[in-house]
Amino acid sequence: MLSKAIVAIAAAQAVAAYVTAQTPLSPLGSLADTQLHTSGPCKQFNILVPKQTGIANALESLYNTPSFKTKTNDALSAIIRVPSVSSENFLPVGQDPHWETFSDLHTELRKLFPLVFKSLNVTTVNTYNLVFHWQGSDDSLKPVLLTAHQDVVPVEPSTVDQWTHPPFSGYNDGVLVLCIPTQNISSLSILAIGTWIWGRGSVDDKPDIISQLTAVDSLLKHGFKPKRSFVLAFGIDEESSGTYGARHIYKYLEGVFGQDSFAALIDEGSGFSEDSGIIFAGPAIDEKGYLDVRVEVRTPGGHSSVPPRHTAIGILAQAITAIEANPHPTDLLRDSTTFQYLQCAAEFSPSLNPLIRELTKRAEHDDNALKELAHALVTQPGEQGAFALALLGTTQAVDLISGGVKVNALPEKVEAVVNHRISEYSSVSDLQSRFTSIVLPVAERFNLTLDAFGRVVFEGAEGRGEIVLSDAWGTALEPAPKTPTNEKTDGDVRPYELLQGTIKAALKASPAYKDKKVVSSPALALGNTDTKSYWNLTRHIFRYGHLPDDAMYNGAHTVNEAIHVNALVEKVRFHSKLILNWSEADF
Repeated sequence: MLSKAIVAIAAAQAVAAYVTAQTPLSPLGSLADTQLHTSGPCKQFNILVPKQTGIANALESLYNTPSFKTKTNDALSAIIRVPSVSSENFLPVGQDPHWETFSDLHTELRKLFPLVFKSLNVTTVNTYNLVFHWQGSDDSLKPVLLTAHQDVVPVEPSTVDQWTHPPFSGYNDGVLVLCIPTQNISSLSILAIGTWIWGRGSVDDKPDIISQLTAVDSLLKHGFKPKRSFVLAFGIDEESSGTYGARHIYKYLEGVFGQDSFAALIDEGSGFSEDSGIIFAGPAIDEKGYLDVRVEVRTPGGHSSVPPRHTAIGILAQAITAIEANPHPTDLLRDSTTFQYLQCAAEFSPSLNPLIRELTKRAEHDDNALKELAHALVTQPGEQGAFALALLGTTQAVDLISGGVKVNALPEKVEAVVNHRISEYSSVSDLQSRFTSIVLPVAERFNLTLDAFGRVVFEGAEGRGEIVLSDAWGTALEPAPKTPTNEKTDGDVRPYELLQGTIKAALKASPAYKDKKVVSSPALALGNTDTKSYWNLTRHIFRYGHLPDDAMYNGAHTVNEAIHVNALVEKVRFHSKLILNWSEADF
């Protein structure tokens, strides 16, 4: 693979053609309303073009230049090279040297964005969390909160050799092309035209940090002064529950601004995909709950030469077997976010299974069709069925197991941890009750006391041992409050409508997507983000990352995490229009 190589001047004409294709169009001319509209269940709102057209046009001209893409991608590479890992095993900030890496990250960000650090009020919370306050001219308007996280998941040491490029290299596999002057290129220049930026955090979630800071930096350089205040908050341990990050940021923001003090919150989340020429964007308005259940089996020890019929490990194995033999039931409700998502797909997706389309339309008023639809979704083969199961119910995964200290000693304590993502219509208490009912017959069979979440539900024989169920790390989380999609705020402004209009404006301004039709649909987040700490700050929480689904080389949290070099500019375009539109949201 060529790396930073200078290609012969003979390639200059090809590069000139590339640059011509990227030259900016007039945003006003390219943002003609070619969207799909309906008054049905998947209502589509118009494109929302910023009123400050001079700044908006100037930014589009900047963003469409190869030099801007190169500079922005270089910034991402720079912070990927800082291994800002977080882990549940870290001690609190101030007691664990691992956190000191975040100081290096801050140093790099200050080098990259000196104007932002100079112009905005920057506060560090719990030493390493970053909060930027961009004061607006109208204090009567609630500020908007943009969030991201600085930390990344660790790299499994045994997988390092499997990476195409080292996990903290920030390697850009771009090819440098030497260009001679042409009618499109006025002077000799070198363009970086690459494919991927490699490294841990290249997808999750360092692009959002660079995008938000780049958008603010670009707006500052063009003289923009917001009417509404904006707050950017970057936590340090989203990947390990937010204990030292978002929870501390929340306390700070609540102290400064108060509860229900923000007009909206936009965090990392889903993006967009293409289906037969139509772009589908899915901002998540809802988030599943969370519970890690620790299952401990405690039995008397002894020499393994005289073993009982079932050791603690054998009993734990039977409990696990019972758990996996009883997956959580699935259900589909008409008022669920998932059904809203299906209605949009049924109305606009050309490739949707005809049976799913027909059942979805019937299910709007037919209870039997609703049940048939749920069954048809979860019985789809392969990944489609697995994804449907995750959408329609609580998932469970036995992820950790441990026990035993020596081959000739009976294990006295063994345990497993079962991870759950709780469906939007269930709760932590419902899950605990059901889990207890599944493990209870195992306790009864072996005459072991069952202590379920602090309550003894079965008294076993004295001296036989016990099974203990508990919240493994005290991180239980109810399903998130659902963001309204039709509630007005600030007079006539609907936050969801504003977000949908901004997404469409960003896509229609992009040379890559300007000719596509765009559909936006509410979505359900299957994982959890830092927004779980911010519920009391606003009811209008959106988890949306404006990342195309083909921009990830191999996903996140795995070997060869990488982002396509064209994706970051699309994010910057979105965040810039978001700030412009929200600043003037009294339209």
